[in-house]
Amino acid sequence: MKSKEGKLKNKEVNNYVYSNFKFGLQYIKNLKNYCLIILFLFLLISFFGFFFPYFFKEQIIKLITELLEKTKDLGPLELISFIIANNIKSAFFGMIFGAFFGIISLGIAVVNGYVLGFVAKETVGIEGFSILFRLVPHGIFELPAVIISLALGLKLGMFLFIYKGKNKSKEFLIWLKDSVRVFIFVIIPLLVIAGIIEGILIVLLE
Repeated sequence: MKSKEGKLKNKEVNNYVYSNFKFGLQYIKNLKNYCLIILFLFLLISFFGFFFPYFFKEQIIKLITELLEKTKDLGPLELISFIIANNIKSAFFGMIFGAFFGIISLGIAVVNGYVLGFVAKETVGIEGFSILFRLVPHGIFELPAVIISLALGLKLGMFLFIYKGKNKSKEFLIWLKDSVRVFIFVIIPLLVIAGIIEGILIVLLE
């Protein structure tokens, strides 16, 4: 009897997770234009950072140094946990604070894009272009997660310009709730996979 109840509960949980994941994928389809805006801006600034790595050089190096200092004594599991937690926190803030007219989401895309371009240029100068291929495995999961989270933030920020109906506060809460569902059931799994791959690569390549 207990095993049957357990199977039923597991089935309900699986159905709940699957239905929310499916909802998330459908919601992302409707985010296409926002995703394209974020992706275009991110790639544009990344190329700019790669070919013109002269701005905010000291600040970026200081940021990277502090990050390396925090992670240098961490074991593999601790490192993976740190990466996942840090990425989830950054993505969540990018989404939530995007509600301020999308400005912060766009700003995060610019900053992250420039830092990526800057770091890519510096590492290529030391180890050659082959180093970029090491970014591909976790980037396949991390980049879409970041783009989607910032696109969600940008959409939230555009609410007042898009929604012309009544009950604006109620409708905004629905948008926010839907965004959080996408974040939990699509973005977090992507960032967890990306964090595991990145952590393993760092350990193996040390």
